[in-house]
Amino acid sequence: MSAERLAELIVSSGPVVALTGAGISVPSGIPDFRTPGKGIWENVDPMEVAHISVWRRDPERFWSFYGQRFALLDGKQPNGAHFALVELERRGLLSGVITQNIDGLHAAAGTSDPIEVHGSIRTASCLSCGASFSLAETRARGDVPRCDCGSVLKPDVVLFGELLPEDAMARASSLASSAGLMLAIGSSLEVWPVAQLPADTLEAGGQLALVTMGPTPYDSEAVVKLSGDVEEELRAVVAALPAA
Repeated sequence: MSAERLAELIVSSGPVVALTGAGISVPSGIPDFRTPGKGIWENVDPMEVAHISVWRRDPERFWSFYGQRFALLDGKQPNGAHFALVELERRGLLSGVITQNIDGLHAAAGTSDPIEVHGSIRTASCLSCGASFSLAETRARGDVPRCDCGSVLKPDVVLFGELLPEDAMARASSLASSAGLMLAIGSSLEVWPVAQLPADTLEAGGQLALVTMGPTPYDSEAVVKLSGDVEEELRAVVAALPAA
């Protein structure tokens, strides 16, 4: 009955905002970061491969790791969880999507203007001259991709050691504070400052619902928590909505 309860909340709670983490993309074949035995950081220290300082001092090591990430993400497609959010938006029940993911799958599924607070792998930039390159162009420029000006390219994602983009976080905070219901999906809600967003909703008088397998710091404050497969759970929620 939890899916039915969440469907009722989505219909009755006013503006609904989704906040998504790596777990929503797991059914698309993209591993999350910290699941024991499977997570991306299971066998590698992110501070040694994905920190802005590593990109600066050892671009070969940095791009060796990111080249593997690009290959991992290549060809991946949105899954039913992404499309469930598109359906909520189509019905006028979802006012925005905030995502920690860099895979671009929300946009690929049809979500209009997702707020990508950690950036996107769709492009890379030259910090020297400002040129921008698509993912395909970046990959075609070799193991350590360089701009025409000779500088090493940087993927347009937020690396460890970098601040999140101010505009994206301002938009995310505004959405969170205005939400009657925040729907947090596939996120451990442990990475700050994004982990503050559910608190913004709660402090403004809104409610929180969770769709994630693992524990979060907000479990005791959520009105509903669905802990099964994220794709199956969200499909069940959409199926429980009144006929459009």
